[in-house]
Amino acid sequence: MLRYTLMRLGIFVGCLVVVWGAVYSGIAPRGLGSSNGLWVVLLALLISAPISFVVLRKERDRASVQVAQRVDRMKANLDANRSQEDGADDTARAQGQAS
Repeated sequence: MLRYTLMRLGIFVGCLVVVWGAVYSGIAPRGLGSSNGLWVVLLALLISAPISFVVLRKERDRASVQVAQRVDRMKANLDANRSQEDGADDTARAQGQAS
């Protein structure tokens, strides 16, 4: 997941540099008043999102498989803990009724 996040951040930074260059060279329009920095960041986000969606598809799928496996392991551990608690509770009740 960290690898996917870093790759996505890299694509955003690359887009930010390109958009910043385009805005300051006059190719892309400038923001209104003092909003130019915000305009550059928003435009870079808008451009990097579809690029990340297409370029990082395999990495995103790989990360989602890892997350799903981790969730399945946690569910299995919870079920195992519940069954151990149920067994201990049943044993304690049986011993309490026997005395």
